[in-house]
Amino acid sequence: MQRLLLNAGPIVHLAGNGPLIGSKMLDDEHVIDPGYGILIDNHIISKISPSGELSEEYNELESIDLEGRAIIPGLVDTHTHLLWAGDRSREVRWRQQGMSYKDIAEKGGGIASTVMTTRKTDNSKLMHLGVERLREALRNGTTHLEAKSGYGLDTKTELRLLEVASKLGHLEGLPSLDLTWLGAHAAPPGKNIETYTEEILSEQLPEIIEQGIARSADVFCEPGWFSVEQSEDILKASKSGGMDLRIHIDEFVDGGGGELAAELKVTTADHAHWTNNDARQAMSDAGVNAGFLPGTPYSMGEEFPPFQECIDNEWLWSYASDFNPNCQTLSLPFLASILVQRNDIDPLASLAACSRNSAETSPHPSGLVHGRIQEGSIANLNILESENWESWCLRPGINPFSATIIEGELIYH
Repeated sequence: MQRLLLNAGPIVHLAGNGPLIGSKMLDDEHVIDPGYGILIDNHIISKISPSGELSEEYNELESIDLEGRAIIPGLVDTHTHLLWAGDRSREVRWRQQGMSYKDIAEKGGGIASTVMTTRKTDNSKLMHLGVERLREALRNGTTHLEAKSGYGLDTKTELRLLEVASKLGHLEGLPSLDLTWLGAHAAPPGKNIETYTEEILSEQLPEIIEQGIARSADVFCEPGWFSVEQSEDILKASKSGGMDLRIHIDEFVDGGGGELAAELKVTTADHAHWTNNDARQAMSDAGVNAGFLPGTPYSMGEEFPPFQECIDNEWLWSYASDFNPNCQTLSLPFLASILVQRNDIDPLASLAACSRNSAETSPHPSGLVHGRIQEGSIANLNILESENWESWCLRPGINPFSATIIEGELIYH
């Protein structure tokens, strides 16, 4: 099947190899002037040329006149906790009343609440939740997600969450998935971190590796959760089992996670909120992506990570939604508005950080290039309502897209 798009407004293509850093993230060379068109052949971008040339060469094809609407790549959300059940919205008032994380847990809230509810939720309900969440992500321009387990915290449920996620990843017309095991998310109810780490290494992780569904392993490395030493043991065992490595670091304090991330050369070190600058430099030198999660400080009323510092110092970074029970957004355009309208980050750099850069940390299951618009890449792109590409991040709470093309399929919003 061939599809011809004509008379586009500006196209932000972000074409090229590897991630973008520093001033290259805001270079206008990544934008094609209005008047071009795109030929899609099945699920691949086949040709990008002036509309007149394409119209003449492919005059037998039915075309779609974009009437000057701008185009950007399909967005790539590389940190989501996609599958969990329950509702912890009551905790917001408890936090406002000064209750600590421990206080909330003792009152029946916190991650243990989500874990217990998720364990009791059957696969059909988890599938329904997953489909609805993927539809919401797609409505907001996301064409690929990284999805973690981590709300089972026992071998049986962690395996089950990955099984359900794998089925979701095979559904057509929804964002593709890259699956991560996050059994090392927290201590499960009734166990301490030391005992649970031993259980992970001796039982859970070997079964995850044997199951073969999760491409990556992740650990919540933070003082009070998994120590640097425990995280290192789990990640090294995961790597020995053939898994790619990701890590949560320094969300609350600088706990040494950045140094570990650089040493192990993990693919991405996420949160990275309080990582010291020497560690940030070491991470970037080692090719480690700093995966910022601005939705979390937004939800918690905290300050934002140092996005501009990363640009100024040419450190490698991206950002993602961190969709979870306390950060319930799957809108990357909304998060981009936080970067642009509250942190003064260039709209082009903001786009590069959640498309080309994030795609580098989470490959498309087809093996094709994604997160950019170039000949030979997967046909994932967003058609804006506006003739100005900058509008993609300036409508918080409102979908800026008229349509999304995902793997060549046109979906009107």
